[in-house]
Amino acid sequence: MTPPSSPVEPGRGSAMLVYILYLLSIPSAAVFALIGIIVALSARDGAGPLARSHLDYQVKIWFTSFWWTVALILVSIVGGILTLVLVGFPILWLAGIGFFLIFIWFTIVSFLGLLTLLDNRPR
Repeated sequence: MTPPSSPVEPGRGSAMLVYILYLLSIPSAAVFALIGIIVALSARDGAGPLARSHLDYQVKIWFTSFWWTVALILVSIVGGILTLVLVGFPILWLAGIGFFLIFIWFTIVSFLGLLTLLDNRPR
């Protein structure tokens, strides 16, 4: 088990900023999440162990939600095309639920990660 890190550990401020940007991405249509991933990727190299674990986790959750969003966009395109034969409406409805679930998941894990960082625990 690693000893608790001090609040002035290198990279801790960046990890905090990324969590805040992720949470602020809700009203910004994910623009702040894009800024957050750039900060997380650039701050990982010089970060201490605690901050590095959070920054790695932030990169992981961003890429997970990104690829799920790409998949759901493709499903939505297929559903949009299939609306011509009325089969696409349930597909579009399910894709909308998927987008909502990604949104909720991203928000919850970002908030829980912020609480974990504030408690000086690694991710």
